[in-house]
This record gives sequence, C-alpha cells and structure tokens, in this order.
Amino acid sequence: MPIPVPDGQDPGSPFGAFAFHVHFAAAEGANFAPFDGVDTAISGGFSDVTGLEATMEAKTIKEGGRNYGVHQRAGQVTFATVVLKRGLMESRHLWRWWSFWAGADGANNGGWSPAARCHVSIAMIRDRKPVLGWRLENAMPVKFRAGDLNARGTDVAIEEIHLAHEGLHMTGVA
Repeated sequence: MPIPVPDGQDPGSPFGAFAFHVHFAAAEGANFAPFDGVDTAISGGFSDVTGLEATMEAKTIKEGGRNYGVHQRAGQVTFATVVLKRGLMESRHLWRWWSFWAGADGANNGGWSPAARCHVSIAMIRDRKPVLGWRLENAMPVKFRAGDLNARGTDVAIEEIHLAHEGLHMTGVA
C-alpha cells in the first residue's frame, strides 16, 4: 500500500528537514469523531520515530522423556509504543484527537472507542523520495507533549506523541 501524500504536496519532500512523513487515516468503519467537518487525513513530518517493534513470546512445552531441552512454539505478539518526536503537522487536528481520547475536550470525557482509532503510515524519506514504510493498525494516542515555547527559537510544534497500536506492518512506498 503506497504512503498517501496530500494533494498539491511534493511527495519527495513533504516537510523539509523532517525525515519521516506521517499520515493518519480513519480506521475502517470509524466515524473519527474528533475530526467532524475536516478531512480525516492528517499528514505531517517528524525527525525521529522510535518503537517500531514487535515481540513474540515463545511458549515452552515440556515433553516427558525428552531431557535435552524443551519444544519452542510461537506465542502471542506484543507491540511497543511508537514515539514520534519533534514533529510538524499541517493542522491542530492531532491535538483534537489526543484530547478526545484523554477527555480534555470537555465534551467526551475520554470518549474512547474503536471508532476513534486510526491507521498511521510512516514513510522514511531519503534523497527526497520515500524508501521504506510502516503501518500501525488501530492506533490511539497515549501521550502528547508540545514543544517548549520560545519566541527566539525555531522549535517544532509537537515534541512527542506516543501511539499504542494493534499491529505493525511493513508497507510499500510509491
């Protein structure tokens, strides 16, 4: 699945020095309530992405009479929290998404539901072209940190956003 780029935006250099293009899209069947009246595709750039990790717990099975080791079987897979650092977004909708989940919007009081989750596509940009992509399934924000306010600085709008998710997939890039 190609990484989507908003209309009119150069796909080779979506956000200047930010090496990772990030695209948020509503999950299938989601009504994406925090974004009523706006395009549900939110795109931005981040300079660091960490936590693209999946771990499978091995299950051991002991067999009577087999004294040299145990059988190893595949167990459940867990996913690390993905952290997007030092980012720039086109809009304030990412904050609205976070506040919807946290109950900071004053209306929903933590109105979490599967309908408020989204899929997140992350593309690594090299030489002005996307070269590698990852997709997080059914992501939800679990931490939001704005950049420090400094009138003389060139700080970015979003320092960190942490995303819990239910699946990690490598994707093709266009």
